[in-house]
Amino acid sequence: MNSRSTAEITDYLNEKITKKDALELFSLPIHAVGRIADEIRKVKCGDLVTFVNDTNINYTNICLSKCRFCAFYAREKGYVLSHEEILRKVGYAVKMGATQIMLQGGMNPDLGLEWFEELFRKIKARFSSVHIHSLSPPEIVFLAKLERSSIREVLDRLKAAGLDSLPGGGAEILVDSVRRKISPNKCSSDEWLRVMETAHSLNMPTTATMMFGHVESDGDIVEHLIKIRELQEKTGGFTAFIPWTFQPGNTELYAEIKRPVSPLRYLQVLAISRIVLNNFRNIQASWLTQGFEIATLSLFFGANDFGGTMLEENVVRATGKDFRPAKIEEIVKAVKAVGRPVALRDTYYNILEWF
Repeated sequence: MNSRSTAEITDYLNEKITKKDALELFSLPIHAVGRIADEIRKVKCGDLVTFVNDTNINYTNICLSKCRFCAFYAREKGYVLSHEEILRKVGYAVKMGATQIMLQGGMNPDLGLEWFEELFRKIKARFSSVHIHSLSPPEIVFLAKLERSSIREVLDRLKAAGLDSLPGGGAEILVDSVRRKISPNKCSSDEWLRVMETAHSLNMPTTATMMFGHVESDGDIVEHLIKIRELQEKTGGFTAFIPWTFQPGNTELYAEIKRPVSPLRYLQVLAISRIVLNNFRNIQASWLTQGFEIATLSLFFGANDFGGTMLEENVVRATGKDFRPAKIEEIVKAVKAVGRPVALRDTYYNILEWF
């Protein structure tokens, strides 16, 4: 691959590159790998940048997983939001124009499947147009074990209750040797992939994520990308890929990793993700971990989507990172400042409003 000119962008457009070739991308100068990713983005997506108006409600911080990278789970007494509290939060989000509601918490043994079924039915009864994009694969695996049921049965019941799609959380790095170091009590790589494949078979779309910048290697990142590329080739059920960087503040891993990886590393991995994931159309920027300046720059390193407004978010904030929701006008201004058209979308990437 090194022998190719970076001008030969078409070589990368639909090519399913090998792990060896993907690893060689890490040796390219950042501007070279960025240019390849940007040209692929132009062909696949054009110049339009999209975003969604959404919120992330963390229904509990009680979690048996106790991942070493997490600052959110309760070290002592935790909380569980009541259904009415959650409905109030959903109501506020809808009032602010949100179309997508994400509910994520943890592996709480006191919350069984019926708790979620009842909650989703209440949300749909009161806010019928809201898209429920909730419960990551580890939560689904945990519910299946708690209920002594299958992953398919759990997803079937949740879908019938109103669950529309799954977020890609809990992926971290889909390499079990890495997972044993940072999240030994969480589902395996195969279980994460099985949840997603099952959801896709039920016509339930999902996103895919990757959290990097902790104990993984370049090879682990590539293995992660190839695994989700292979599942996408099989099902076509992923709507987007979102890579984001580990935030070490207030986590157990802070003793080993004092600060997040650099913005250049983020942009490098983002660009390589665009190149490797030849069958993904949408790649999201992470303003939540990178800030607006780097998120805007990422639009020239393969990203075509700005993510969500995030009217509420508590997990990353627990690391001590500053957080406030992104205003629609802020996203629009940032994107237009670099000469790109911008539009509000829904979860399925249908355009709702042009700016």
